[in-house]
Amino acid sequence: MSAPSVLTERLGAHVVLVTLNRPHRKNALTDAMLAELEAVCARLAEDTSARAVVLTGAAGAFCSGFDLDGMDGMTSLPPLELQRRVERQARAVRALYELPQAVVAAVAGPCIGAGLSLALAADIRLAAADARCRAAFVRVGLSAGDLGASWLLPRVVGLGAALDLMLTGRTATAEEARELRLVNRVVPGDALLPEALSLAADIAAASPVAVAVTKSVVHANAGAACLADALVRESAAQVVAAKSTDVDEAVAAFRAGRAPRFPGR
Repeated sequence: MSAPSVLTERLGAHVVLVTLNRPHRKNALTDAMLAELEAVCARLAEDTSARAVVLTGAAGAFCSGFDLDGMDGMTSLPPLELQRRVERQARAVRALYELPQAVVAAVAGPCIGAGLSLALAADIRLAAADARCRAAFVRVGLSAGDLGASWLLPRVVGLGAALDLMLTGRTATAEEARELRLVNRVVPGDALLPEALSLAADIAAASPVAVAVTKSVVHANAGAACLADALVRESAAQVVAAKSTDVDEAVAAFRAGRAPRFPGR
């Protein structure tokens, strides 16, 4: 039996490590792998003990994009069948983006095409010094607006920088990715996973309700038409957070000089 193409590992009580696991193909994605990732995200979304997720790739590579061997015959499919296939592939990106937990992407080596979309769906991105980011689809005759990249990338780096990367299909080094704010910071390769796990543990120590509602309102307000709309959403989210028992526990822990003990979302 072949190994799963997406591995999960619980590290500590509240952090889950998710690893893309096709090292012989630099973790290139297939339809089956994306379906597996979608299923992993569905389980995580229901796991109230999981408070932060780290997404990485096996063997020093994040993800080299969609496996071109799996694209054989795609262009010969009838239009509606092809559309359904592409929409199925995209569900994994949406599932990752919509997780209530904070998601930290630990990016080493290639982060290309569909792999870049997965990294963009994370909340925070750390990169090893050898990371290489590329929106590559124009180089194979396809739209670079794929698996959410046309929506996610401009929101992370701005419209001009996004179009530069997407229209040229060029490679951004780790340092350029940091300068573009495509990644939050660059760390030495051997420190990448420890740094990502440490960051996830810091987030997991906070109220899971507060983290979930903060992530939700920031996502929603990224597309708010005006400040008034954003304030309405913030007020509703704050009520949800304030009515949770996490507030009482956080205040009691602060007064007692101890770490809070949150029961879950």
